[in-house]
Amino acid sequence: MRGFWHCASLVLAVAFGLGAGAAAAAQSESEADGLAELLGGGDVAGFSRATRPHPFSFPSDHAAHPDYRNEWWYFTGNLATDAGRPFGFELTFFRIGLNSGGMLSDASSAWRSDQLLLAHFAISDIDGERFRYAQRYSRVALGLAGYRREPFSLWLEDWTLRHDPATDTFEISAADAEISMQLQLRPQKPPVLNGDRGLSQKSAAAGNASHYYSLTRLDTRGELRVGGANFEVSGNAWMDREWSTSALADDQVGWDWFALQFSDGSELMYYQLRRADGDTDPHSAGTYVDRDGVATHITAGEVELEVLDDWDSPRGGVYPARWALRVESLGLDVTVVPRLADQELATFPRYWEGAVEVSGTRQAERVAGLGYVELTGYADRPLPQ
Repeated sequence: MRGFWHCASLVLAVAFGLGAGAAAAAQSESEADGLAELLGGGDVAGFSRATRPHPFSFPSDHAAHPDYRNEWWYFTGNLATDAGRPFGFELTFFRIGLNSGGMLSDASSAWRSDQLLLAHFAISDIDGERFRYAQRYSRVALGLAGYRREPFSLWLEDWTLRHDPATDTFEISAADAEISMQLQLRPQKPPVLNGDRGLSQKSAAAGNASHYYSLTRLDTRGELRVGGANFEVSGNAWMDREWSTSALADDQVGWDWFALQFSDGSELMYYQLRRADGDTDPHSAGTYVDRDGVATHITAGEVELEVLDDWDSPRGGVYPARWALRVESLGLDVTVVPRLADQELATFPRYWEGAVEVSGTRQAERVAGLGYVELTGYADRPLPQ
């Protein structure tokens, strides 16, 4: 539940010839508002729409679905060294179809392509109290960016994602001036289909939905480089996969997305879609996964999400920064707290994506955990009262 905002921003940036730095600098509230409009409509002729459940098959559905306009592969996780030094990470690849007919430019141009790839990479150094991130994007052309179906791999320059079907292991790699990582991730549970058999409806309109599955607990090991120092790390990660052609309604301004991994071996995903009037959209939803991998769908009416604190971004805007999350049907009552206050990516558009800690009770038993939260639509906007 995360890439619609970012996919739209990239389409706008490339359409107007902006580089990554220029795109970030050009952001304004009116541009951010325009992203929802783009994702709610636009030229989608020829692209498939998510109107009925997809017949999922793995590992083939880990690969790209270019007949849909938007798609992403999203990895986050909380890792630590053997000595206990904690880190969070994010690596997300977005694929965006620009024109289903493939006619973007003169056929003689080597840059001619009907698709783009965008990637965001971030590391949260918890003890060092430092958040670092990087962004890349390119047309799928000249070998700079692309993907293969079998065995699945995807690359954006030297940022890569690979899946080995023989071991069911993912390998992800990314590097920038101050940060790099090479990780191996192996699922500990089977894929979870969110919504109605993987069809995740985002508004009342037909086709405003995505095909959405998650790998909610991946054993993760590898190496990070942060500020010139190398760290061997291990821990748990989360993978989200969605593909769609449109998703946001006119009155939806953003979302709060939670991916929480509990100490009892269970997980919870919940996304709260926010309307312009400050209310929660009834299409907000989630999935609870027990320690054995059995999934239970959660509706908006079952979840109580209370903001307990907020954080003023030095770049403008106010984000929620601490939550009480209750799901009575699960006997769940937890507090969610960011591990670092500033985990905002000043990309186009700006959003907050960061590591969190969880504590509370589940069926009257103490439970703790770690996870990730994504917050969109708050840049240059106050919190609703």
